[in-house]
Amino acid sequence: MGDAVHARRSLAIAVAIWMAATHLYAGAAVAASGDGAYTIANYPVDATAANAVAAKDQALAEGQQSAFRSLLKRIVPVTAYKQLTRVSGLKAADLISGVAVRSERNSATDYIASLDFSFEADAVRTALSRQGIPFVDEQAPPVTVITALVQGNPLAATNDTGLWRRAWTGLDLQHTITPVTIQDLKPVIHADTISMLLAGDDNGLRILNDEYAAKLIVVAVAEPDTAAKKLTVTLAGRDAVGPLLLKRTYRISNGDLAYASELAAVVALGVLEGRWKAVRSASATQAASGAPVWSASTGGDGEEVTFVAEFVNPSQWNEIRTQILDTPGVDAVDIASVSDRNADVTLRFPGGARGLANALGGRGLSLVNTQAGWVLRPNY
Repeated sequence: MGDAVHARRSLAIAVAIWMAATHLYAGAAVAASGDGAYTIANYPVDATAANAVAAKDQALAEGQQSAFRSLLKRIVPVTAYKQLTRVSGLKAADLISGVAVRSERNSATDYIASLDFSFEADAVRTALSRQGIPFVDEQAPPVTVITALVQGNPLAATNDTGLWRRAWTGLDLQHTITPVTIQDLKPVIHADTISMLLAGDDNGLRILNDEYAAKLIVVAVAEPDTAAKKLTVTLAGRDAVGPLLLKRTYRISNGDLAYASELAAVVALGVLEGRWKAVRSASATQAASGAPVWSASTGGDGEEVTFVAEFVNPSQWNEIRTQILDTPGVDAVDIASVSDRNADVTLRFPGGARGLANALGGRGLSLVNTQAGWVLRPNY
């Protein structure tokens, strides 16, 4: 089924299918393999035809083709999306290895279901390789994602098991190339720890590392403002690529916070996938639909650069830190300490400090060599 048709689906139907699929999937066992990324799970399909049998056949045919497009976008770097036109003639039916039903319901003329589409990994690899299309199908080490809600006056962070949690658990978190495990925000994690994370203070990350016994951990903070009709989402922590601090705002249309939450979760997972693909494909840039450019791994070839980043407030530090992480070529970022006005940063970059100064200059940042050493200051 085409993307436009999917977009027009009733939110109520989508949520019902996702919730049902998530409930049923909790007890399902899926064998782990190196081809895990080649399954598109929790995929909603629906169709209307002259009778129930025809509707089901139509839903399966359209659904598997659409799921195949989703698979290609999962494993192909964004920078190579345009090359996918070379394989637009491939028929998903020739590449399917299996279909599993999570949930389904039908009427005399309608068929609605949530399905798992599994594709022949070697056949897909061969098809892409023949056309010279790059792909990344190696799954990253799993990352723990904690869903938290920030609201109230004064603002307070709490564990979220409502719309924001359901938006995440409605996604296919196992077969994505960046597998995710969802956990609660523990009561021992106080608001000041969340504040440190949102301010780019790595002390907050160290607290999470200790409490959850996990090195790769990201707090997904949702801050709904129904009066202003916006949902602000911040991802803070460390994934398989490195430090992560990203804030985005989504419009709440017609008071539909559920839809805004689902969209934000989809984009957030896409960010994790995009960062991983950029690193694994050694891509210099990673951009799509206005998404930020992510740094690619230099494989340790860059020169070590140490500098002090100066700022006037935590908000400005957030912007500076994000700009640094978003600069292509930046690797092995280590933020030793953060105070109210500055942060000590060490990273690796091809061309060393002067190369980094040139790269950051186009991002509104000045890296200058002073008597005390290299200092990074914003030009805004």
